[in-house]
Amino acid sequence: MIVHPAHWRRAQLAAIRFCVTLAALALAAAGATAATAAAAAASGSGSGPIVTTDDGAVRGMTAGTVDEFLGIPYAAPPTGNLRWRPPHPPAEWQGVRDATQFAPSCPQPPSPFAPSGPFSEDCLYLNVYTPVPHTGDEDGLPVLVWIHGGGLTEERSRNYDGAKLAADGTVVVTINYRLGALGFLAHPALASRPGGPAGNYGLMDQQAALRWVQDNISQFGGDPHNVAIAGQSAGGLSVLAQLVSVGARGLFQRAIIQSGTFALNQQPLATAEATGEAFAAQAGCPDQTAACLRHLPVANLVTPNFVEIPGVVDGKVLTEPIGAALAAGQFARVPVLNGTNHDEERLFVDGLHLTVSGGTFVPIPYEPVTTDNYQANIAAVLGVSAERAAAIAAEYPPGAYPDAALSTLVSDTNFACPALQVDQSTAQRVPTFAYEFNDDNAPPPYTPPGFLTVATHESELPYLFDLPNAPYPPTLNPDQQTLAASMRAAWANFAATGNPATAAVPWPAFGGSAQMLSLVPPQPQLETDFAARHHCAFWAAG
Repeated sequence: MIVHPAHWRRAQLAAIRFCVTLAALALAAAGATAATAAAAAASGSGSGPIVTTDDGAVRGMTAGTVDEFLGIPYAAPPTGNLRWRPPHPPAEWQGVRDATQFAPSCPQPPSPFAPSGPFSEDCLYLNVYTPVPHTGDEDGLPVLVWIHGGGLTEERSRNYDGAKLAADGTVVVTINYRLGALGFLAHPALASRPGGPAGNYGLMDQQAALRWVQDNISQFGGDPHNVAIAGQSAGGLSVLAQLVSVGARGLFQRAIIQSGTFALNQQPLATAEATGEAFAAQAGCPDQTAACLRHLPVANLVTPNFVEIPGVVDGKVLTEPIGAALAAGQFARVPVLNGTNHDEERLFVDGLHLTVSGGTFVPIPYEPVTTDNYQANIAAVLGVSAERAAAIAAEYPPGAYPDAALSTLVSDTNFACPALQVDQSTAQRVPTFAYEFNDDNAPPPYTPPGFLTVATHESELPYLFDLPNAPYPPTLNPDQQTLAASMRAAWANFAATGNPATAAVPWPAFGGSAQMLSLVPPQPQLETDFAARHHCAFWAAG
């Protein structure tokens, strides 16, 4: 069934309103949820596999050829006086902790795209999926740590089932990290010293999870010296942030970026702190003190009005914008796998009636998009002059892109060409492998079937993970299943060796000929015209 965008938007807004009515209840119950999780941790009854971590023993469960250990704490609850501080080590426990249930997810605004709750500030947990048997030897399997997307404001690790990737011989770790204002608020009162760093707590959480992996993953059969970090959307942006952050050096040996190159220019600290002060006043702290902020109810802090992408140059986690650091060669010398999807912005333009410009969601002011308002929409969503909008419209004449001109051009400037820029920067110094996901018949996990008929943002996810909480559970046809198997094998091989090529699917490194792989079913194909198809010379000259 094809759903008209306006009808789906009304349904989406209705779902949001319904979720909002439940949000206060979910957040109010967060403390009780955390207490329940703590009680469950002490029980540890059952017959599943047991692994001893540095903090205590955990009992997981076996599902086919994979053992799963869920809800393992990697840091102390960032609550009370630990709110807006770097993550602290978790408390040790006695006995065997139950690790068969997911822990609460980090507080976030309600969303129609994922199930609600449970949520709690006590959310710094991870999940491990490991092939059976796991020996606990140092010479273990490659490890892939998955950082979820969601705009740094929503999503959760429980939405990504790592079992299929693990079955290909990789230990998969999925993590939660602080989101929204709780994860990224920059405010002068939160700095450890006047003018000192503030913000990027969610990125600090990711580093703490990677340190946990270094200390513990060998007990789950993984090799702590062979760790790949991977993420999609804001998770891919997080991978880029860790690639350039000195604090993450040595914590991983490979980097996989999926649709994560849309925000390469981070805010200066002063700009982010000014935003933080305005947020504090709105949240209920006109005195702008850390004590007031740390005593605010969670509900005051979980708001879709807080926009933290593209992050902040805080002087500690990030010392310069990501794009500048990559161009200057200031990044970890590890192999890189980087890619985008055919029309990244179609999900946003057709589904949410906005674009992702510079990491910020910008509404499309004139709808439906017509020839008469096309240039005005370009100027509004890209923040350019009327003259520049006219030049862009000439480069992308609407008649040449039926029903998709606007999403095509914003996809090119916000996703495709920045991805090419990253490929060019990293390929000068480390092995770099690039892809474009081009299965335009990919089943959409987050929109009604038939609504979007193009490979757009998030389309590749069902090919790598089972998505147990997707609103529209995707089903792959036989050719798509073949492509998915090839992709999982490539990701696993890259995690193991730093090269995604397999015997079945050769994958050339990105170099002077700008070769990359087009991920199409059933067999990926070589692609050499990416820059031309996405008008990257035009955008570079602008």
